[in-house]
Amino acid sequence: MATHAAEDDRDSRFVVPALDEVEAPLGSRSLSELDLHLFQEGTHRRAYRAFGAHLADKNGEAGTTFAVWAPNAARVSVIGDFNAWDGEAHPLERQGSYGVWQRFVPGVAEGARYKYDIQSEQRRYRVKKADPFGFHQETAPATASIVCGLEYAWGDGDWMKERRRHNALSSPISIYEVHLGSWMRVVEEGNRSLSYRELGPRLAEHVERLGFTHVEILPVMEHPFFGSWGYQVTGFFAPTSRYGTPREFMALIDYLHQRGIGVILDWVPAHFPSDEHGLSFFDGTHLFEHADPRQGFHPEWHSFIFNYERDEVRSFLVSSAMFWLDLYHADALRVDGVASMLYLDYAREEGGWIPNEHGGRENLGALKFLRQLNEAAYEEFPDVQTIAEESTSWPMVTRPTHLGGLGFGMKWDLGWMHDTLKFLGREPIHRRWHMNELTFRTMYQFDEHFVLPLSHDEVVHEKGSLLRKMDGDEWQRLANLRVLYAYQWALPGKKLMFMGAELAQWNEWNHDASLDWHLAELPAHAAIGTLIGHLNAHYRAEASLFELDTDAAGFAWVLGDDEQSVYVFARRAKNHRTILVILNLTPVARYGFRVGVELPGYWQELLNTDAAEYGGSGVGNLGGAQTQAVPSHGYDWSLAVTLPPCAALYLAAPKARVESVLANSASGTAPGVVVKRA
Repeated sequence: MATHAAEDDRDSRFVVPALDEVEAPLGSRSLSELDLHLFQEGTHRRAYRAFGAHLADKNGEAGTTFAVWAPNAARVSVIGDFNAWDGEAHPLERQGSYGVWQRFVPGVAEGARYKYDIQSEQRRYRVKKADPFGFHQETAPATASIVCGLEYAWGDGDWMKERRRHNALSSPISIYEVHLGSWMRVVEEGNRSLSYRELGPRLAEHVERLGFTHVEILPVMEHPFFGSWGYQVTGFFAPTSRYGTPREFMALIDYLHQRGIGVILDWVPAHFPSDEHGLSFFDGTHLFEHADPRQGFHPEWHSFIFNYERDEVRSFLVSSAMFWLDLYHADALRVDGVASMLYLDYAREEGGWIPNEHGGRENLGALKFLRQLNEAAYEEFPDVQTIAEESTSWPMVTRPTHLGGLGFGMKWDLGWMHDTLKFLGREPIHRRWHMNELTFRTMYQFDEHFVLPLSHDEVVHEKGSLLRKMDGDEWQRLANLRVLYAYQWALPGKKLMFMGAELAQWNEWNHDASLDWHLAELPAHAAIGTLIGHLNAHYRAEASLFELDTDAAGFAWVLGDDEQSVYVFARRAKNHRTILVILNLTPVARYGFRVGVELPGYWQELLNTDAAEYGGSGVGNLGGAQTQAVPSHGYDWSLAVTLPPCAALYLAAPKARVESVLANSASGTAPGVVVKRA
């Protein structure tokens, strides 16, 4: 575990309790007949309460009960530092015909390292496996599981009581996506990552300053290869030990909750790596994966694909999802790679895949699993969300399962991201011919419940940083970036931004280094953080920017086909003032530009991305504009406004009182806490 910060640098709420201070959330009972039946049936939602390693007391003797699924094994033993890794010392007992093995081993205490020594039926295959249900794993490159209790005294009761409101589709949700291992590093101590303990106060302070409502953490589940960013999971029930213990990860989530910040966990049920200690060829057979590589091997990611048609595999995966929602108080799960799960021919050449029983390319087992997952999540935890990373036009991703949908709460709108970045990478002189790249989204923007992502995937693999994707010289690139962010925050849909975007990084994300925090000392880059802080403040304050995100009544075109590359739309809500959004997508200031509006009176200039405090040239409307009785764009009233070069304006309708929260929004620059040596 990484060295902790100095004691006086910790918040008193960020303390991991001792074992005797809390009640255990997990039972220490043995597997019951019901457990075995539900697991085999594919309907067990909490298999982690019986499978794996559980501290127990049997006949007054303390120890650990081990249970593992290995139906095709001839013999399974638990080995560890408590028996000198001797495969003959503690063989497990087969539980009827369920393919499950179990044994209580006295004297095995918390912290003991262990694996399962598995011999196949033919006795020609013998392997040492980590526990599929292990709650704690050794830090890579070591691969053993660790006996671990998960008792923790949560202090986030107030958050949990209000969580439904924080996660509602009618609430403002803006997400800061973060990779824990590279957000901030301690260069003076060998460029190490921060621990879970150190991350809590620093991450919360930064997210609060920027005004985000949630953080989304790239997969924290244990993974052997750091360069996979967590997307090659071997420990589906264990947070990575690179940054601390399971209880310390709970404490990180608890701390964020106590500061009013939701936590979304990236979760990967689409595939798993081929590492020998993991799930692959677990008991001498293709247990978790399909045997045929046309179904069971992912050619793009060089990993194994789960066999969703196997009932026990669905129990395993659904239980993993419930585990993070249950024991770790996760507010949402973002499900990675949904498209790769839905299509049997995903990333495959012709003839390299097997059609389903109807001759189609839909993965029927994956469909069953995803619907089962979402039904379980919303039945057990109705105040959470599940979010699909689904990159195709698969219908009804966010519609209820009883209507034929997949049952997700939200879906990433990757089409919006690709089209928008492509458009802003064009020279302004050519943009007038490509306005459809911005307007096309309105053809489908209410078909699903969308999240608008500017994620980690767009700033890696030589794609360039967001700033470098913009057209023009340095000033124009920064202006385009400001337009991008204001446009994202104004559209229907929840917002997601990957760490570093607030710094306007020139460099791509590097998972082996810290963010370029030094940029926060440069005015032009610090100003971008200021803009994001103000965007989030307006977003939270103006219901018209979020309340009807999933209702067509919340959006109205004013101008979408202007030859001068000006783009105007209105956002609306029930009983709240309209926000008029104007984008001038060329570096030419326009004066007296007429825009039709629905109400007479004074329209306040709520936001101008060309303001000097955001690094702009300071062209604007001196606080707002008064309507004139000149019909325009189908309205009886209009405004003659000044459009700054390459900028976005938010104009608020008259006759409304909305309390400003800008005074509480800071610059969004680097966290002001310096990591101290222990």
